[in-house]
Amino acid sequence: MFPETSSKSSASPAEPKGKRPPVLVDGVTLNGPTLDIREAESFLRDAMPIIMEEAVRKATDVKEKVCEWRSPEQLKEVLDLELRDGGEANPKILQRCRDAIRYSVKTGHPRFFNQLYAGLDPYSLVGRFITEALNPSLYTYEVAPVFILTEEAVLKKMIEIIGWTEGGDGLFSPGGSVSNMYAVNVARYQRCPNVKELGLSAMPRLVMFTSEECHYSVAKAAAFLGIGTKNVYVIRSDKRGKMIPAEFEKQVQRAKDEGALPFMVNATAGTTILGAFDPLEEIADICERHSLWMHVDACWGGAALMSNQHRHLLKGIHRADSVAWNPHKMLLAGLQCCAFMVRGQTDILQRCHSANASYLFQQDKFYDISYDTGDKSIQCSRKPDAFKFWLMWKALGTKGLEERVDRALAMARYLAEEIKKREGFRLVMEPEYANVCFWYIPPSLRIDYDAKLKIASTPPQPQVAPVVKERMMKKGSMLVGYQPHGDKVNFFRQIIISPQVSREDMDFLLDEINTLGKDL
Repeated sequence: MFPETSSKSSASPAEPKGKRPPVLVDGVTLNGPTLDIREAESFLRDAMPIIMEEAVRKATDVKEKVCEWRSPEQLKEVLDLELRDGGEANPKILQRCRDAIRYSVKTGHPRFFNQLYAGLDPYSLVGRFITEALNPSLYTYEVAPVFILTEEAVLKKMIEIIGWTEGGDGLFSPGGSVSNMYAVNVARYQRCPNVKELGLSAMPRLVMFTSEECHYSVAKAAAFLGIGTKNVYVIRSDKRGKMIPAEFEKQVQRAKDEGALPFMVNATAGTTILGAFDPLEEIADICERHSLWMHVDACWGGAALMSNQHRHLLKGIHRADSVAWNPHKMLLAGLQCCAFMVRGQTDILQRCHSANASYLFQQDKFYDISYDTGDKSIQCSRKPDAFKFWLMWKALGTKGLEERVDRALAMARYLAEEIKKREGFRLVMEPEYANVCFWYIPPSLRIDYDAKLKIASTPPQPQVAPVVKERMMKKGSMLVGYQPHGDKVNFFRQIIISPQVSREDMDFLLDEINTLGKDL
């Protein structure tokens, strides 16, 4: 990217001519650095205003587009993706930066409602700038002292908020899916410690349990860890998407009757589609009766723990053995920021995952080696994802994070009430969290309302939600997700997170859907 000195030159920019003769190895000059740091700084100074203007100011401006849609083939042509032998000049690279931002989805835009993350927090963003500039890896205190300590501080506070009075342990993982995988691995190790050395061949048939509304990462974890997806017993949920405890206990007994060894349950606090919370107290009772590890996937719903008004949604979470919680979702810590925590001071993460690499985790270091936390992770290199959350938390305080949660859920209630008032809109169910699920029925389909709903997505009838989604993306006005669910045809799933979202944005959402779909 930056000009480098030629291997044929007799001296580098950092070394005056005549001071020392060049050292050549395999025809390469080794005297001095080849990177011109002044040129590098100049490029960074040119790039930062582009980032601030295009990726921050415009990308969060409600008057700008959420996305600039291009088909894959069109975008390939615009971006000129081919990598060549020769490098490009800085002005060309800066234009490529502008193009990358222009054609990306602006997830910080107030009308980006598509996923379980949204918005832009300035403190978190600065935290990411710092960690990307320093480029640390979180395995030993000697290479990441600040970030080892900030992760420890954040985990300690999150464990306190969960309610584990006996303390706990944890780490930040590269995604909630990986956190759930950690839970399965740790739960299996706790039940069958020999699995670490002897492997699956020495294990009985293990069975785990989860609800039919759980995140798909649970099945992936079972497949990845060799448990097998057919040994994940799926528990029926009620009409609101919550696990039915009686059905859970029936499935535990079924596994025992089959001669299998039940070892864990995955309960969900905030399901992906409906935003449902499993009854944790009742699930914990069953786990105690049958000696099962209880994991709570609170990746989405964990933010409610920050709110005195809404933490009742996770009543009983203090009885869980492990918890996954993603601050990059409702708390806006920025992707990715995913905590996995276990209850108690059992050192189980270290025992389950350690490999004792002697080149990293020397036992005769001059400082307290308990701060070399990397061996309890399945990773070697690990990003300091907790730092941006710590910096944001320091700036806003716990009270500020609580207000963020309360406002998002209040906005969801407002939208739900507006949906009830509008002709052509119908709630799938009353929202329990920030997931507002609803149908839009165009005027031509409003006769024989229920019957038309049942055939709206059946060929040759046009699918209303996909067509409206296509139109909004090509217009760039907003992004809202949709999906079918069980016996329900496609409906919109509106997710409310960002503190930039206003009541006017909720009104715009409904007006825009009607504008885009009223001719269907």
